[in-house]
Amino acid sequence: MATADDFFATFRLGGKRALITGAGGGIGRALVRVFNSAGASVIGADLEASAMDGLELFGRLAFDLTDADAVESAVTSLESAGGADILISNAGFTRGETLTQIDREVWEKELSLNLTGAFHLARPVIEGMALRGGGSVVFIASVNALSHYGNPAYSAAKAGLVAYAKAIALERGANGVRANVVCPGSVRTPAWDHRLEKSPDLLRRVLPHYPLGRMVTPEEVAYAALFLASDAASGITGAVLPVDAGLTAGNLRFVNDVIGGK
Repeated sequence: MATADDFFATFRLGGKRALITGAGGGIGRALVRVFNSAGASVIGADLEASAMDGLELFGRLAFDLTDADAVESAVTSLESAGGADILISNAGFTRGETLTQIDREVWEKELSLNLTGAFHLARPVIEGMALRGGGSVVFIASVNALSHYGNPAYSAAKAGLVAYAKAIALERGANGVRANVVCPGSVRTPAWDHRLEKSPDLLRRVLPHYPLGRMVTPEEVAYAALFLASDAASGITGAVLPVDAGLTAGNLRFVNDVIGGK
């Protein structure tokens, strides 16, 4: 009979090598801490090696995800050293917040990093996993992949990651590769700083949209990724897990303002 120790052991990642992109960012740093605490050997990747200063890492890779040749070179060196058992595709960027701010240059830039760049890295890593008999991929997407909350180009790219994860789940499942998606809502990281500089009262207006009345933390996103990457989720692939303080459960403001009469 399985015990509680057996259950908790499924979350442990001892002997596993985890590649985390965007490791120097707010969510990335939480991912590194959480995966380290689970016993993984964490390889961080970011645009500049200096972005990962202060992180406890087994290895560091610096490259531009939009540069396919640079990505291929980095993955080749990684594969020659044994490859990755886990890929957490976390790197992302957005600045085009409304349709009026989207032109061809903005659209191409945001899709190039958030979708095509993720593909540049994931494709060879996944093929290496398949050859070795298995692995786990977790894409950090966004609630923007599920409904429109602004940032149209970013949203299109993140929705593309959901479709890509499902393709991997179906076509590489027989090789033991799982692929899942975490969709965070608003996460209080430095990515919010430019918005708060423009509108210091923004949080007062944002938080009523969340049933829990708050943003989620970077650690909460990282814990969800750990679950999906670990053997605790061994039967889960092609799934999408919102970590959003209830945002996608429904329209709380509509309930309060219209149905509840507040």
